[in-house]
Amino acid sequence: MDSISGLPDELLLRILSLVPTKVAVSTSILSKRWKFLWMWLPILDFIDRDDSLLLLKDFIHKNLPLHKAPVIESLRLSLYEVSREKNIKPEDIRLWVEIAVSRHLRELDVSYSSDKKENMVPNSLFTCKSLVVLKLRFLTLMDVPTSTACLPSLKTLLLELVVYEDDEPFQALLSICPVLEDLEVWLGEFESVQEFTINVPSLRKLFLHVSYYCSSLERYEIDTPCLEYLQLADWSDSACLVKNMPKLKKAHVDVLSFAVKNVIGSVTSVKHLTVCSEDVYGDGIVFDQLQHLELCICQDDSSNLLAQFLKVSPNLRELGISEIDSHADLKTNDMGFWNQPSSIPECLLSSLEILNWIGYFGRPQDRDIAVYILKNARRLSTATFWANTTEHDVPNLEMIKELTLSCRASSTCELVFIED
Repeated sequence: MDSISGLPDELLLRILSLVPTKVAVSTSILSKRWKFLWMWLPILDFIDRDDSLLLLKDFIHKNLPLHKAPVIESLRLSLYEVSREKNIKPEDIRLWVEIAVSRHLRELDVSYSSDKKENMVPNSLFTCKSLVVLKLRFLTLMDVPTSTACLPSLKTLLLELVVYEDDEPFQALLSICPVLEDLEVWLGEFESVQEFTINVPSLRKLFLHVSYYCSSLERYEIDTPCLEYLQLADWSDSACLVKNMPKLKKAHVDVLSFAVKNVIGSVTSVKHLTVCSEDVYGDGIVFDQLQHLELCICQDDSSNLLAQFLKVSPNLRELGISEIDSHADLKTNDMGFWNQPSSIPECLLSSLEILNWIGYFGRPQDRDIAVYILKNARRLSTATFWANTTEHDVPNLEMIKELTLSCRASSTCELVFIED
């Protein structure tokens, strides 16, 4: 310990920044040198649960106002109460955030829920010029003073199951973020938002998850001309309009069938696409830039969606067939019987090089698709099948025999079988 204590304060603070704040605080008992050293930490991470929340509240109240770091790089408050006592109140959250904002806060991460419909974010947060990252989870957001507010440095915003008083706070928050690049929004069961528009010219990455239980939402619109990555998971029955994405390179689309045509028609510039839908998306759409396709097969008739993508993706190089992890409990996974295209898709003749099939059951419809691709993909170099025999009684040996004996258009294609 003597050798460590001999290090300069700057280096010791770097070391303490690598451990949880609770551990850093515990070093104050080592010696007079260490007693107040932690109070210069630029990264503060307060995490606790019901059994010690009251102690945590008292500790923060006592020490945060006296914190000595001129700049707080990051403040994280993860507070989960399951008792009815509610040791920590919304006014406590507001006070702590205000103190951090006064220290040129750069990153704020707050997770807190309360039965009270009371604003938990102080107005000072919305005028914080230094804030770069803002993450809010579960808390209530009731008012954003747009006439005076601006977050000129904010680039990353996460809003996870935040409770809004109405449509205005969400829209107002987006409107005061002129350089926002990364936005992640989760809408759940207790939302009161009926409609919204994500119109952020600077946005490059968007993750929007609309829960099946989000019954209040009626419609939304996404208009993001600089977007490069989109992950849209919408299991509600709300109307959506997705447009103006000329720079999009990668997309993950998981939507109900009535919305798929609108969404798919707006992401045709992508090079990498993951898609899950109950239905095909209509005619007249071409993916001439698409190189990597991941198709989720948890829905009925996924084979028709696969056939459609093969026909309209002339430069496809890699095809993945699997089940999205979050869909593992849906247990549909029927795919439907294979109706092969009337003519061989261009991608099979000239570009497809890799096939990865995770969860290959060896059923007739699976075999027909696999055999068709092997028979017609002239440039295929590797076809890998992760065999799944847990739900369908098809022995691995029979699966392997069917595919190894099938005709292959590519004489150099390597067939790989892996037991899942």
